[in-house]
Order: sequence, then C-alpha cells, then structure tokens
Amino acid sequence: MPTRRRDPYLNFNFVVALGGEEAAGFSEVVLPEGRLDVVEYREGNEPASGARKLPGRVHYSNVVLERGITGNTELYDWWRAVRDGNLLRRDVVITLLDEARKPVQAWVLRDAWPVRLAFGVLEGLGDEVAVETLELAYASYELE
Repeated sequence: MPTRRRDPYLNFNFVVALGGEEAAGFSEVVLPEGRLDVVEYREGNEPASGARKLPGRVHYSNVVLERGITGNTELYDWWRAVRDGNLLRRDVVITLLDEARKPVQAWVLRDAWPVRLAFGVLEGLGDEVAVETLELAYASYELE
C-alpha cells in the first residue's frame, strides 16, 4: 500500500481500526517505534581488541491513542476486561490517508492490548475538549 510521491503526506488524515472495526476518531496517535539492542561480542583469541557488533533483542515502544470523550465506552471496556484478567488481544491498524482520504500507508500492530487508560483534566474555567488516552502494548508491527 505505501505510495511514493515527491511531497510528504500531511499527518492529520488517519483512521484507526481496533480488531477489524474502525474506532471513533482519534485526535492524536503516537506511532510505533522499534529499536534493536546492540550486542558487543569478542572472542578471546581474536587479535583485534575491538568487539564486533551484532543485532540483539528487539523492543517496541507503546502506541498512544487520544480522543475526545464522547460517552462511547469501547476503550474502557477493553481496558477493564484486561484489568480483570481477560487478556483480549486485537490487531490494530493505523492508516494514513492522502488528501483524497485514500489509504497510503498502514501500521499494523499485532496482538495489541491496553496497558494504560487515562482521562484528561476537567477544569471549571476550561474551554478545551475532555480527552481520554489509551496506551497499547503489542507483540510486533508491520508496515503495509
């Protein structure tokens, strides 16, 4: 699905699907990050004193989803199920859209589950949207 073009895509057109169903709109998504450990290795009989560098374990950062509170309890229900011992894993797909709202790239999180649910600040003199935040851990991700 990735489509090449001269100008980069803008970051404000995207959709999120949780377990195959498009979720209510999110105002912000912190995309996945993968990182490989570096393992330094040297055998004792090697003449060079420097160590070789080898790829080690892979680590994935959690993905953070934010949206305005609308009364939809889908995210809370998923988090509550995991909290209560029912580890419901879902594939999550974050799709970037072009100006015509056509998919151009997707991040597929495999076996995701909620690790944190937070609600924004309520302020008597405030004039901002009340926000809920869901943080997801996942087994791996692929770019499509």
